[in-house]
Amino acid sequence: MSYAMTIRVPAGFAPTLERVRAALKDQGFGVLTEIDLRSTLREKLGVDLAEYVILGACNPPLAHRAVQADLGIGLLLPCNVVVRADGPDSTLVQAMDPQVMVRLSDAPELPAVADEAAARLRAALDAVSR
Repeated sequence: MSYAMTIRVPAGFAPTLERVRAALKDQGFGVLTEIDLRSTLREKLGVDLAEYVILGACNPPLAHRAVQADLGIGLLLPCNVVVRADGPDSTLVQAMDPQVMVRLSDAPELPAVADEAAARLRAALDAVSR
């Protein structure tokens, strides 16, 4: 089962991260959380990891529709987007495919929400890859 939409960008980590933030914003997503996994693992475990940030992206109208359809769907919100270094001049960007919600819930209203969220996330990834 696929759970991610993935692109590889031929650019460094920092500029790609900024482009991802801007592309998400253009698609109506705000970034509610930002986890710098590299720093966290270094601080807590003393291990080194390439640059790796998890963005918790939320489109409020879509989130509202999703929780109206299934109150438990909040367990899968916000939409996580990972930006991670993949070499010195390459960055991997992954977004959780919202269709996962549909596979885990029987709520009949969720497919439409997932379709719209997926389309917006794909548009954001397309913008970053240009």
